[in-house]
Amino acid sequence: MRFFYTLGIHLYYWAIRIATYFIPKAKAWIDGRKQLFSQLESDIKTPVDVWVHCASLGEFEQARPLIEALRERYPEKQVLLTFFSPSGYEIRKNYAVVNHVFYLPIDTPRNARRFLDIVQPKVAIFVKYEFWQNYLCALKNRNIPTLLISAIFHPKQPFFRWYAPLFRPVLDCFDRLFVQNEASAQLLEEIQLRHFQITGDTRVDRVLAIAQTAKGFPKIKQFTSNSPTLIAGSTWPPDEAILADYINAHPDEDWKYIFAPHDIEASHIEQLVARFEVPTLRYTRLTPSSDLANTKVLIVDTIGMLSQLYQYGNIAYIGGGFGAGIHNTLEPIAFGLPVVFGPKYEKFEEAVRLIATGGGFCVHSKADFGDIFKNLQNEPQYTVASKAAKAYIIQNQGATLKILDYLLLIGILQN
Repeated sequence: MRFFYTLGIHLYYWAIRIATYFIPKAKAWIDGRKQLFSQLESDIKTPVDVWVHCASLGEFEQARPLIEALRERYPEKQVLLTFFSPSGYEIRKNYAVVNHVFYLPIDTPRNARRFLDIVQPKVAIFVKYEFWQNYLCALKNRNIPTLLISAIFHPKQPFFRWYAPLFRPVLDCFDRLFVQNEASAQLLEEIQLRHFQITGDTRVDRVLAIAQTAKGFPKIKQFTSNSPTLIAGSTWPPDEAILADYINAHPDEDWKYIFAPHDIEASHIEQLVARFEVPTLRYTRLTPSSDLANTKVLIVDTIGMLSQLYQYGNIAYIGGGFGAGIHNTLEPIAFGLPVVFGPKYEKFEEAVRLIATGGGFCVHSKADFGDIFKNLQNEPQYTVASKAAKAYIIQNQGATLKILDYLLLIGILQN
């Protein structure tokens, strides 16, 4: 099995090399790995205490609470962070909380051995879906404790299909599987795997910390004043079309609206402004004389504010559900906001759970949004939805501490 797996890895590598002529991201993937081992040897002079590997930026957000807790409590520990994708590496290559940030060399037996010879980690931590067979086997052969955190398993994965015996040994390479939910735990039990622990999603700990330390934005507070407010976060054009149609059709409602679109390029912001027939302002163009009291829509055309903006909202609309998939729903529910989003949410555990418990709502059309928004303006229904949203956060907090406790138990964090 490993022979065919490694053959597939080599074919994948050459496919990416060919793609470099057409796809910039593929070129970045290849270029980032040039002279990689020389860079590793030059940069890493002592054994690494903790090696954390993430596929991309989304998985990094799940690893981040653990990394930052490690740095806060054990500042002397050496932490290495690796990425598979350029979208993660390029954004976080200067992440100062860790000691080293690198691409992960492609998963061949030789690369795995050479990488571990240089890094010599005391523990390896993979995030969510990372199952690199040659690295995992090499770690197991060297008796290096290996964890999978914030993991989610589903029946369509190869570990649970008729050909599962070819893939299940990969799971045995992990010393501990920290899973997000009961459904994942049940799947593992059905194949007689017992080395797991239900801890929830580490991202919950981060959004709770953000909610508890959120800084204020005086202009946003002045804009919302005493009016109920919908925060539309990470929106795309299909989301914006639905919301704009509703807002334009109900100009006399007391509600105000804050948009923090996914794309803040000038051309898109201008198109978004043009959608509205009600008084609209851009955050970066506010002046002391701006008439915020009579403004209906405020467009936040800058980055870095969204996770803290939700403190000023009553309901959140999360974008992306009419495209590749919804964006972050945890940030608004940390403030107790019910969340509304489009139909592409099934891959997101928290969204599925929020729908089931009444803290989240799916819209397929403009009419859907109008009905849901009207229902949430009913105080008893809003209260139930808000409590359900906040309950998800409360019930799933603490994953980071549970993982740290395990690291302490196996002696990794001892001096």
